[in-house]
Amino acid sequence: MNHQMNQDYTETLRSLMQRCHIPSFRALAQQAQVSDWQIRQLRQGKLGQMRLDILQRISLTLQISLVELLSQFDPMPPSAPPPPLADHDHSPVLNALERQLAALQREYERSQTQLTQQQQTLQHQFQRTSLETLESWLLYWPAAVFAATQNSEFPATRLIPLVKPMEQLLMQWKVEAIAPVGTTVPYDPQYHQLIKGNANPGDSVRIRNPGYTHAGVLLHRAKVEGV
Repeated sequence: MNHQMNQDYTETLRSLMQRCHIPSFRALAQQAQVSDWQIRQLRQGKLGQMRLDILQRISLTLQISLVELLSQFDPMPPSAPPPPLADHDHSPVLNALERQLAALQREYERSQTQLTQQQQTLQHQFQRTSLETLESWLLYWPAAVFAATQNSEFPATRLIPLVKPMEQLLMQWKVEAIAPVGTTVPYDPQYHQLIKGNANPGDSVRIRNPGYTHAGVLLHRAKVEGV
């Protein structure tokens, strides 16, 4: 039995490396991002002493499945009949891999839970920061809209200061207007949508509705008309 556990798989590994044009065991270790010692463990058939993630890296580098790698390097003699499906009869390699797989599964589930909690915390912080910026707008905008609907002579200029918090929030988010409404600019089809009249690139057009960029990337084209 000890002779089987110490079986040399060097030629098996070399054959797999040749198919992938990997010139040496050192090159295999570098490509798989594992140590030379781990490659020696594989050559000696010591799968039960290797971590599952290491075996996965090697199998990917050799362009074979993990199952195929295990089948070719498992020290169980190929002529032996399959063991009964009883826990105490499992091979040491299988037991070790099952434990590693269970540990990886637990680590994955823990990481997913942590990631979800972090995303929720960041989203909550983002919302609170935005609401703090919009506090005055939230308090006074509804009252101003109500006053405007009740009085047709309500001066629209009194609404302008209430829009400032929204402008501040857009500034924090690096959202910038392409050009102010009413200004005349050279027509650029990349940033302007012509909605009235005719214009060729470079012709003067007037901004009807502002377009926006976000962190320098186009978000909405500005609506323009020919002049």
